[in-house]
Amino acid sequence: MLRHMRTTINLPDGLGEEAKRRAAERGCTFTSLIVEGLHLVLHKSSGSEAMLDFPRHGGTGGQLLVSLADKAAVAEALDADGLR
Repeated sequence: MLRHMRTTINLPDGLGEEAKRRAAERGCTFTSLIVEGLHLVLHKSSGSEAMLDFPRHGGTGGQLLVSLADKAAVAEALDADGLR
């Protein structure tokens, strides 16, 4: 079962607005931008291999074509290349 945690965070002045603008430019939600950022930071600090590159609309900087909140869609995207 996929679980979500609802939480409140305090951001420095302007950071939330900047993140919302960036999300709008990328065509994604504020939440998905925050989730992606946390994944990047947590992955980097773990020292393991590079994160998997999920399919995106319009190339690398585009909107994810897979919702990271949809466990089945993520599994399907991971299995698509036959490596898993």
